Amino acid sequence: MKERKTLVQCDFDGTITIEDASFTILDAYIPGEWQSLFEKYQQGKMTVGEFNSTVFTMVKADKETLLEIIREKISVREGFRDLMEYCRLKDYRFVIVSNGLDFYIEDILGRNGFTDVEVHASNTIFGEGGLIVRHRGPDGHHLDTDVKAAYTDYFRGQGYRIIYLGDGRSDVTPARKSHYIFATDSLVEYCKTAKISCTPFTDFHQVIQVMESW
Repeated sequence: MKERKTLVQCDFDGTITIEDASFTILDAYIPGEWQSLFEKYQQGKMTVGEFNSTVFTMVKADKETLLEIIREKISVREGFRDLMEYCRLKDYRFVIVSNGLDFYIEDILGRNGFTDVEVHASNTIFGEGGLIVRHRGPDGHHLDTDVKAAYTDYFRGQGYRIIYLGDGRSDVTPARKSHYIFATDSLVEYCKTAKISCTPFTDFHQVIQVMESW
């Protein structure tokens, strides 16, 4: 019997990175203003698409200026390189699906030597009126919410066993749809509250160790 193929679906901000790059940008340009809107998102009064499109229009900066901030303040979680190598050796498809912005995700990955990672993130257009941020699902159509879950459904439809890694509220729904969950930060508490089984982690070596025990 053929072994089921495996896909690792991984969030970016706060999961692959220690810090949240989006929040770092917002703190630099609209400190205080974005937190009240984020609270509405946390309470379910705004979708992630509404939140991102609202706050990033307030950011008046060019791409290189924002990348300078990101490069100074954002670090990659320990063990990520080893996790990528482990997935390659095991023939696990590794995919980043993020509500974060494509331009800084690509830059962080590229500067750390990861140039061939499959990434699905928010498209960013730089304009005089601020940043225009658009979320697209696997069919290419605009989505305001549950982008990550839409990809999880899509990958499951392709016959994959899904291993999910995430850190926050937007990861709850896709995690629930996955076969195994590694959680960090607030996703751990969200999973406990929702009675969803998960394995907490603080670095990717812990993730590899659990995978090797299967």
